[in-house]
Amino acid sequence: MDSILPFVSKLAAASWWMLAEMSPYLLLGFVVAGLLSAFISPQWVERHLGGSRLGQIFKASLFGVPLPLCSCGVIPVAASLRRHGAGKGATTAFLLSTPQTGVDSIAVTYALLGPFLAVFRPLVALLTGFVGGTLVHVLDRDPAPPAAVPAAASCAADACGGDCAGADSAATTASCCGDAECAGNRAAGQSRLAAALRYGLVTLPRDIGKALVVGVLLSGLISAVVEPAALEGVLGRGLLPILLAMAIGVPLYVCATASVPIAVAMIHAGLSPGAAIAFLISGPATNGATLTTLWRVLGWRSMVIFLVTVAVGAVAFGLLIDGAVASGAVPSSLIVTAADAPAAHVHHQGGATAGTLLQHLGAVALLLVLANALRPRSRAEQLEDGRPTESEPVTELRVSGMHCNGCVQSLQRALGEVAGVSGVEVRLEDGSARVRGRGVSLPALEAAVRSLGFTVAE
Repeated sequence: MDSILPFVSKLAAASWWMLAEMSPYLLLGFVVAGLLSAFISPQWVERHLGGSRLGQIFKASLFGVPLPLCSCGVIPVAASLRRHGAGKGATTAFLLSTPQTGVDSIAVTYALLGPFLAVFRPLVALLTGFVGGTLVHVLDRDPAPPAAVPAAASCAADACGGDCAGADSAATTASCCGDAECAGNRAAGQSRLAAALRYGLVTLPRDIGKALVVGVLLSGLISAVVEPAALEGVLGRGLLPILLAMAIGVPLYVCATASVPIAVAMIHAGLSPGAAIAFLISGPATNGATLTTLWRVLGWRSMVIFLVTVAVGAVAFGLLIDGAVASGAVPSSLIVTAADAPAAHVHHQGGATAGTLLQHLGAVALLLVLANALRPRSRAEQLEDGRPTESEPVTELRVSGMHCNGCVQSLQRALGEVAGVSGVEVRLEDGSARVRGRGVSLPALEAAVRSLGFTVAE
């Protein structure tokens, strides 16, 4: 027992320190992410990404940098972009840049890794997205421009049930009610500001909350077990730690925000800042679901180009960061090291948790936000749209592959665009979709599901 208590104390102190350091910035990032979600609709993005020119590829990469989409949420959104006219290059660029970063992860990167990486990380996302998208455009060109689904169909088909007040998230509200023809529905529903706060402080934390908690606890565990810089003498500097970090990141299913505490723990253990940036590139950008969707939607050539872009980008930018730090081009005050990583103070202070009052209050507030977002929800709260009425036939589908609210929103919209559909209800908890409408084709519904990379269960 005497040996366990010090370990538990270190684990708790390191985890709390991580929360305290990141909480003010993450809460601010959540609010900004909510504002982006409420005021930028998918239709607006699609209007700027239609076609396959290099300009659309750059814009797809640029738009993806600040958007608050997690690693799984970006998959159906990118597939939806493809369905609505985006070329292979633009779709690949969006899939590369979006999961690597976002306003919330940029804020946490600034808090935990320093201002240099907070600026460098979105630039890397932008460049890898543009380069990967351009390579796909050149080497795997579309045989013909994809047939675009009219963007107005989502409102005309009443994908939001005719009343945005019933939508569970701000992104759904922005998607359906952002257009002029839906302004009347919005008047009866949430205000944009209320919708933004709901998305930023409820929906987004619900999507990334579990991964964030796991990331913080894993970081605390590494910090409690491993002494600062313990692995530096084993791995040294250069290519080896970068390859190791990339090998950890590629198969790991982690979002951009939750990856930051893990990267901090890596630096604490002795890996270089370049290895940390390699993990921050490869971890959020790649996972089995992303690669499967790429294969289905864009083909195997685009998938291979995607993987090569991630691997080369992680190694190249990792070496660039380490070279800049070693040469003094990046001042030590702008980047975190093993000596000043938050967890290192736990070892130096014997488990004590210092920090400002604002940080501790922020940690408490963040825990309350996460607890509210992750609590079990009632049946009424689980409904992403209005209930189907008994006056119209209802088709039920079992859908596998959904992981977050972004998946739900994309599926709602895709099903709502099928001819004859008048309302859609999608539940993330049990993977169900209930579609109401007359003369609805079941094969058309199943095709809409598969177009987003999901599968229809028997």
